[in-house]
Amino acid sequence: MNQDNKAAFCDCDVIHIEIVEEVRQIMPEDELLYDLADFFKVFGDSTRIKILWALDRSEMCVCDLAVLLNMTKSAISHQLKTLRQEKLVKYRRDGKIVYYSLLDEHVKNILEIGLEHIGEK
Repeated sequence: MNQDNKAAFCDCDVIHIEIVEEVRQIMPEDELLYDLADFFKVFGDSTRIKILWALDRSEMCVCDLAVLLNMTKSAISHQLKTLRQEKLVKYRRDGKIVYYSLLDEHVKNILEIGLEHIGEK
C-alpha cells in the first residue's frame, strides 16, 4: 500500500468523540439529506444544466431553448417539467407563449458556484 492510500485509513475506533457527538447533535435528519441528494441528482443531467445555464442568462420559451440546444420542443418540455418539479425554474404566460426563468437567486448561485468550482481545476 502506498503512502497516499495509508492516509485514507484509520487504525482506531474514534479519536475525537466530543466532535463526533457535537456533529451528531446538529446533523440534519436522514430524510432531509436524502432530499438534498435527490436535489443534486437533477444537476447530474447535461441537458438540464444547459437549460439552467441558458435561463441564468435570459428568460426563454421552449421554442428558443429547443433551437439553442438543437433539441425537440418535446425533449425541452420534458426537462423543464423536471426542473419545475424540483423548484428550480418558474414560468409565466404571455398570451400563447410560456416563458421560463430560474426560480430565484439560490438556483443562480448554485449554478455559478458549481461552474466556479469546476473552473478551479
